[in-house]
Amino acid sequence: MAKVLVSDPVAAEGVAVLRRAGLEVDIRTGLSKEELIQIIGDYDALAVRSETKVTAEALDAAKNLKIIGRAGVGVDNIDVERATQNGILVVNSPEGNTIAASELTVTLILALARNVPQAAATMKAGEWKRSKFVGVEVYGKTVGVIGLGKIGREVAKRLQGMEMNILAYDPFLSEEQAAKLGVRSVSLEAIYRQADYITVHVPKTKDTAGMIGPAQFEMMKDGVRIINVARGGIIDETALLNALNSGKVAGAAIDVWEQEPVPTDHPLAHHPLVIATPHLGASTEEAQIGVAIDIAEQIVDVMQGRAARAAVNMPSLPADMLSKTAPFLRLAERIGSMQSQLSSTGIVAMDVLYEGDFAQNQIIHITRALMKGLLSPVLASAVNYVNAPALAQQRGIQLTEARREESGNPEYRNLITIRATARSGKSSIISGTVFGASDIRIVSIDGYAVDFKPEGCHIITRHTDRPGIVGRVGTLLGNNGVNIAGMYLGRAMPMGHAVMALSVDSLAAPEVLKELSAMEGMELVRQVEL
Repeated sequence: MAKVLVSDPVAAEGVAVLRRAGLEVDIRTGLSKEELIQIIGDYDALAVRSETKVTAEALDAAKNLKIIGRAGVGVDNIDVERATQNGILVVNSPEGNTIAASELTVTLILALARNVPQAAATMKAGEWKRSKFVGVEVYGKTVGVIGLGKIGREVAKRLQGMEMNILAYDPFLSEEQAAKLGVRSVSLEAIYRQADYITVHVPKTKDTAGMIGPAQFEMMKDGVRIINVARGGIIDETALLNALNSGKVAGAAIDVWEQEPVPTDHPLAHHPLVIATPHLGASTEEAQIGVAIDIAEQIVDVMQGRAARAAVNMPSLPADMLSKTAPFLRLAERIGSMQSQLSSTGIVAMDVLYEGDFAQNQIIHITRALMKGLLSPVLASAVNYVNAPALAQQRGIQLTEARREESGNPEYRNLITIRATARSGKSSIISGTVFGASDIRIVSIDGYAVDFKPEGCHIITRHTDRPGIVGRVGTLLGNNGVNIAGMYLGRAMPMGHAVMALSVDSLAAPEVLKELSAMEGMELVRQVEL
């Protein structure tokens, strides 16, 4: 009989699913790292929430473990890469909180419009201040939804029922898809300038952290209302506080915070125009039961030889093939992420060429890794190897694959080349290869030979090959405290065009990138984090 360890509190309904399937279930919560390592070798499956830290050491001790189920979306507490290397499947419940988070968003919009929490507080204080809490109607108002992933779409669907005008921004949303969803696809600036309400539903990345700050508030209508049920730090809290105090923002509803738990003296949480909640996005009875049942059913499926529906890593490769494929998965995911970050208008088409010794079942999963890398930097919803193709299809991204048994470049036994075409019509071509289990490389950008590991921070430039330009770039970065760890220059001919990839120890500030872009002979400057 297969054994399941439940090491965090999960809803009893999920445990019941496991036991009805004939699995032996041990509930042992609050285990220390050492205790988990000591006992995990006895189990075939592990069910966790966020408290248990599933480290590389624990996974190496898990000789019988076949699957880890995370009752929730994030898997930050699980070393997914080591699990993949060890042939252990990791599954989560990416849709478990979709309805809960979207309903909370709509709740907060209405509460902001009618001053519900503030009015309720005065009633409990024995006061009757009806005239103080005159609200506004949401009917006919314009709401800007930033991010049209699963939650953003559910929010938009509900706001349509309230007859609001919906502006939406998502770099992968086409005009046709927007029309089907009943929203109007616009730029971020259009949302900032036109919306009466703005709600964010994007992941927190280097590009979205602080994306709504002083400059964005300055663009907004006087009296705008702000809602954040996505991730803390997407909205600059200091800038929001200043906008509230100046009257630019009429109210804000914040469920997620830069620091959690929030300090007791947090000025934003205590502001009279702010509805502050303690990260309640997924805190419904239905959501907690739903995620518990979801991962329990997936554990049962895997234990009975079926595929999991929400695998975070590879769902169906044998362990020996998984080990062989793992470095190509990392390579493809990094190339996808790089393509996404290099584009300023969103990707609409991906053409993939596999050259060398690739089995068809490898290609299926490597392409999934590519799409995961492409979408992860821009989507609020969890992207994994299972849902990445469907998410790409939803956004109208066209994918073509081709295969050659021999590499066209004699230097590389296996080569993956990916052309990404942006909405603007411009395309970028990146090629990569694998030299060893942990040695993945980018070897070409737009036909120019380079050679660097796609990890950490990089500055990519296209420029004319003139004397002194490389030196000026290095001097500018050095003067601004950005240390260059490696430089890789590719050119077709002297004094022609060149591509340069700089591996740097830290991200350069936006003003530094702007100064680089203004250099004579510089055609393109992009910063990527991999």
